[in-house]
Amino acid sequence: MAKSVQMNVSHSGRAVLMGAKTAVLIYSRGAAAEALKQATTVDVRQTAELLGRTYPGWEIHTADGSDLSDGSYPPDGVSYAAAFDGVEVVCDRRWMDYLPSELPAHLVEASAGRRLVLHAMHSVVDALTFAVWEDGQLTRSLSLSPDSGIVENIGVPYAFETSYWAGEHAVEPELDWEDEEPYPLPFHPLELGEDALRALAGFILEGRPDPDDVEPRTVPLNGYRITDPQAADPAAARAALERAVRAMAPPRLLRVNPDGSITTSDGLCAAAEQP
Repeated sequence: MAKSVQMNVSHSGRAVLMGAKTAVLIYSRGAAAEALKQATTVDVRQTAELLGRTYPGWEIHTADGSDLSDGSYPPDGVSYAAAFDGVEVVCDRRWMDYLPSELPAHLVEASAGRRLVLHAMHSVVDALTFAVWEDGQLTRSLSLSPDSGIVENIGVPYAFETSYWAGEHAVEPELDWEDEEPYPLPFHPLELGEDALRALAGFILEGRPDPDDVEPRTVPLNGYRITDPQAADPAAARAALERAVRAMAPPRLLRVNPDGSITTSDGLCAAAEQP
């Protein structure tokens, strides 16, 4: 796995800390930024309608709320959502499992007459996905990571992407790392991810904000525990996996000896199979 860069500097000289995670859907009439600047009071009725469209037939229970900064990457099984005048926000890690072109149809259909922005970013694996639908039509999609490469690239790149594809944000090698391989992408996904977040939603999570940026901590989000009755609860599934990993025995390493026998890391020796 390619190493994750903790800090980078854009060609404009802006230091960008690489630690943010997002899993955000934003519906808006026009650009989301102006509406989010005024988004200080959650419309309870519209939010209930938003939840009904987003999670049809699912079990929904209220939970502690958050804001657009801390809530952009919720815990497993939790959704942070809010509707305001002209803009609706849903944060849920479930959407990170989809390529934009495969996003569930009901989520895309809800964007009829509006713009839908998807932004999903994970700092541990340097993964970025962002996409835009206009009136239900996918107009731009990009999904990439250093391990998987460019998985999806649909539509004409936006102006904020141009310098990245032109090689102006190349990841410089760490001088302290011997025999380091070149970074497998022409830029760091998380740096592009922050610029995409600013261009498409009007705010950033890492780096130096501009005076005109939305302050995400002022945008409140209600919290909900969401359960799909047709699927396992994500939090329960993750907990079961963690319990299984803890219960596993330590890995055994095998070494073939000159006489053909096999020695394991726990000191056992087995004769090699004879042809």
